[in-house]
Amino acid sequence: MINMRQTFANTVTDLAQQDQNIVVMVADISHGIFGEFREKIKNRYYNIGICEPAIVNMAAGLNKVGINPIVHTIAPFLIERSFEQIKLDFGYQNLNINLVSVGGSFDYSKLGCSHHSYEEVAILKHFARAQIFLPGSNVEFETLFKQHYKDNKINYFRITEYPHEHNIEIDNTKNKYSYKVRDGKDLTIVALGNKLKEAIKAANILNEEHKIECDIVYFNAIRPFEPEIFLKSISKTKKFICIEELSKSGGLYEDCLKSSLEINEKIVLVATFSIHRDDSIASCNYIIDFLKKDAPFWKKEFYNENFTWL
Repeated sequence: MINMRQTFANTVTDLAQQDQNIVVMVADISHGIFGEFREKIKNRYYNIGICEPAIVNMAAGLNKVGINPIVHTIAPFLIERSFEQIKLDFGYQNLNINLVSVGGSFDYSKLGCSHHSYEEVAILKHFARAQIFLPGSNVEFETLFKQHYKDNKINYFRITEYPHEHNIEIDNTKNKYSYKVRDGKDLTIVALGNKLKEAIKAANILNEEHKIECDIVYFNAIRPFEPEIFLKSISKTKKFICIEELSKSGGLYEDCLKSSLEINEKIVLVATFSIHRDDSIASCNYIIDFLKKDAPFWKKEFYNENFTWL
């Protein structure tokens, strides 16, 4: 069985033989998997070297003249190191780029903290035009890439070294990013990308050892976010856990939590401590006033026929 990185190269090679506008740009990585590409498609494979921000700059120039750039390297260098270039060159100018990474989260953990990358997805979510895909299998990668590589977006495809090996029935004719993997009544387990394997293992243990029946909802994209299957599941189970490799802030857990909030549900707890009661009350009043005026919260007020954000 070939790995997902080779599937990426094979997919791009097939597409590039039909699409003359595809160019591959790498940062001194993955030359071996692109051997067939370099043999069949001349002058459209560029090794720019280990200077990732410069690669993103060059990709913007190519896209300005109609080229569809595919930029590939290790996740923290592709996204975190190059964030300013992505923002200025693609965010502000509404250009298209396909960013394809390896080494996300802790796939390359043995190389040290410089190669850890569990926050790059949260960074990209700041862009309204970002599409963020975390395929958990080769079939998912091929399908998602073919469906979206021509979108006029900032596309991010995160390749994993450890696919989940579960058969997800992908429909090539329509865009779909969330799936119901297992039915249960007691608990919803949400899994992102390659973490589906751990979700299934956890569900099996909970069922065998504690008689807890789990719904499993699987996502292979975080933008676009499709909460419908998840919301239907927690309307039944009333509780969920999330298995992912992203940071708590800006990951799938946060998206699921926000999507499940109801009107009038409490989202802020203000608590202070002081030796004297009057001081505690005064400090609570201060914090509440700050939250009302200065904290970055939005309120959505509903009226009979419309609503407004405050």
